[in-house]
Amino acid sequence: MNAPHPSAHLRATYRDPDGFLPLEGYGALGDGRSVALSGTDGSIDWWCVPGIGSPPLFDRLLDAREGGYFEIVPDAPFEATRRYRENSNVLETVFSTAGGRARLVESHNSGSAGRLPWSELARRLEGLEGQVRFVVRIVFSRRADAINPYFASAGPHDVFHADRVLGLFLHSDGVHIEQKEDTGILATVSVGAGEHETLAIVAGEDEPLVVPDIGEIDARIERSDAAWREWAGKLRYEGEFRALLVRSALALKLLLYSPSGAIAAAATTSLPERIGGDKNFDYRFAWIRDAGYTIKAFLRIRAQEEAKAAFTWLLRQLQQGEEKVLYALEGGEAPALEDVGLDGYRGSAPVVTGNAATSQHQHGIYGDIFETAARFVAYGNILDARSAETLSHLADACADRWRRKDAGIWELQEPQHYTMSKISAWQALARAVELADGGQLPTTCRDRWCRERDRVAAWIETHCWSEARGAYLFYPESDELDASLALAVRFGFDSRERLRRTLDAVDRELGAGAFHYRYGGMQDEEGCFLACTFWMVEARALLGQTDQARAAFVRAVAALDHGVGIYSEMVDPDTGAYLGNLPQGLTHLALIHAVSALSGDEP
Repeated sequence: MNAPHPSAHLRATYRDPDGFLPLEGYGALGDGRSVALSGTDGSIDWWCVPGIGSPPLFDRLLDAREGGYFEIVPDAPFEATRRYRENSNVLETVFSTAGGRARLVESHNSGSAGRLPWSELARRLEGLEGQVRFVVRIVFSRRADAINPYFASAGPHDVFHADRVLGLFLHSDGVHIEQKEDTGILATVSVGAGEHETLAIVAGEDEPLVVPDIGEIDARIERSDAAWREWAGKLRYEGEFRALLVRSALALKLLLYSPSGAIAAAATTSLPERIGGDKNFDYRFAWIRDAGYTIKAFLRIRAQEEAKAAFTWLLRQLQQGEEKVLYALEGGEAPALEDVGLDGYRGSAPVVTGNAATSQHQHGIYGDIFETAARFVAYGNILDARSAETLSHLADACADRWRRKDAGIWELQEPQHYTMSKISAWQALARAVELADGGQLPTTCRDRWCRERDRVAAWIETHCWSEARGAYLFYPESDELDASLALAVRFGFDSRERLRRTLDAVDRELGAGAFHYRYGGMQDEEGCFLACTFWMVEARALLGQTDQARAAFVRAVAALDHGVGIYSEMVDPDTGAYLGNLPQGLTHLALIHAVSALSGDEP
């Protein structure tokens, strides 16, 4: 069986009658602060400026009738193919019409010294054959009529204002403005073989605005591409799945919020877990779980700078007060849940900002934090005294609280003694003991942590295992299974034979084609959770079931191979349609861990 690779090309994905593109029709562009989603038909339908968590300047993704967008589309019927440049987050789309072919090159630009101190979204049209005429439309979001954008003259420039965002539409001479109103711009541009034209938006929030030359912006497309390729070239993995691993690493890099080091769970809000459903969440925050798993993924592929920045950010949040499930990307508590009043993707309301999980407690945060610290040290790094003290207090808190019910890894409303939560508590205490034995943590409470670790393990074996089901249950006396229990293998939990039997039961009861539902009863509420499938692959590989793991991996990535390698949170197992927020960090990092396990890399 040949190793799969990210799709080099994607056939044109046209909008449905309501104006929505399939989610798999989007590629992502980013600069280390914000992320834009560009559709196959040349429309940027999502861009929050200046940061991932900012309000959107373009939001047609969630409101096809009234939302904002930046569209560059041929004025004649076309077909489109697209790909990322190799080892880069620069995206290319080739449009073919009866009159010719042209390439759209898109980059969220960086500068020679890294991230620019402004947002610069650059789009270059390159003529390949014949002549292609494009229509350019820019419509600014009104955020459900909460703001009213407008243009104002500033010297020779027309500056747009969208609430606190100040910006410019810049372009080369061949772009002709046909109409300009406060709501947006209509323009046209043609390119013949060998010609090129460049268009860009430069923007900032509550800050003076630089006006770069369009030639400088065009040159930064290639400089940004070189920077991406240099970064990707340093990643440590040379196995058969390198193309897939690098693409996922590049997607994760887009979610690293460089001003703070935080890692966003995803770049969007409120993309539904089921079309027409109401399980819509804002993922533009940093979860301890996602941060921990991502730091470990970066460490595995030797992206040490990103791992260190993310780990430092995480420790700083923990040092400032009681541990939370998630934090704002700038640090501190995430805002409360609020309905912003948009129609939602394909009518799937509500569209929200904020996240209710900020007030929950999950025992899993202890395991995530300590696993991250242990991996950081295992790769030859050192904990400082303040971080060691913080971790010691967290180990004590875990020892004190593990017997309580919690919200679990899936952030459920009903507190229970979730099996995965208990395993995470065991994981935290096991890693704390190992760190103390290695001289990285104070040993004052080491023996207590050891005793509680063993009590947690005994509690799990007594209360959470069902011999009748041949599996660990979702929680004691439940009749359901939980696919996240595959992670227990990576965590080093004992009872390997019981975990192997649990994986078999999860495949039987939660499997759907190449994918898996999160836990029992989700078949009618949401799609399959992609990270669960890659966790299952990783677990089987670590248990020595390499052939079975590889076959499952190949089957999953083949079923997802109808985009450009940007994965969502979930998928419809019947149609392959993406569901949930994207790019979804948890999916991409789970793929990296699966590939690493398949190559024989220790967790």
